[in-house]
Amino acid sequence: METMTDAAPPQSRLALVRRARRVDRALAAEYPDARCELDFTNPFELLVATVLSAQTTDVRVNSVTPRLFASYPDAPALAAAHAADLEEILRPLGFFRAKSAALLGIGHALVTEHDGEVPGTLDELVRLPGVGRKTANVVLGNAFGVPGITVDTHVGRLSRRLGWTEETDPVKVERVLQGLFERSEWTMLCHRLIFHGRRVCHARRPACGDCVVAGMCPSAFRAGGR
Repeated sequence: METMTDAAPPQSRLALVRRARRVDRALAAEYPDARCELDFTNPFELLVATVLSAQTTDVRVNSVTPRLFASYPDAPALAAAHAADLEEILRPLGFFRAKSAALLGIGHALVTEHDGEVPGTLDELVRLPGVGRKTANVVLGNAFGVPGITVDTHVGRLSRRLGWTEETDPVKVERVLQGLFERSEWTMLCHRLIFHGRRVCHARRPACGDCVVAGMCPSAFRAGGR
């Protein structure tokens, strides 16, 4: 049995691409319902929900957004909100003051710079207050149909465990995955990885015995999972 310190055998670039795409196909079969698990009906709601999802769960975000969107259904309404009222709605999420400030900034920026509409490009989105590449790619992929790689904690962790990259910087991981997969698959790839990370490939104790891709995962072999 190999140990965690054993080096993985070298593989060609072509072999890496083929193995990565086999993993994706297996995850697609395992999770045919993979999707963004934040509730939204338009780009504005998805942008807000994604910003709120930092340091909390999608389930908790989904528990507060119905009240939030009932009170502030669009960017002009959000820009005119009182901070104290927003904070009261967001209090269950944690970091509610910072998140309230971010939403007020987003509302103001959308009204003053984009006629109240969510922009549909990466460069414009990342210039909004509190919006980074991860949030921008979520919005682009799920609200506008623009393929993107969303490197959250699950995508980064699984990319390293699966031997696709050793990078820890999210932007570098994003670039690696862009080179391994067809552009048309980027958004769904991330949904599948997130589903798998939440359900099987946990951060502390991955359930390798229940994993449909363990046979293609070098970490499972090193850990003695298969």
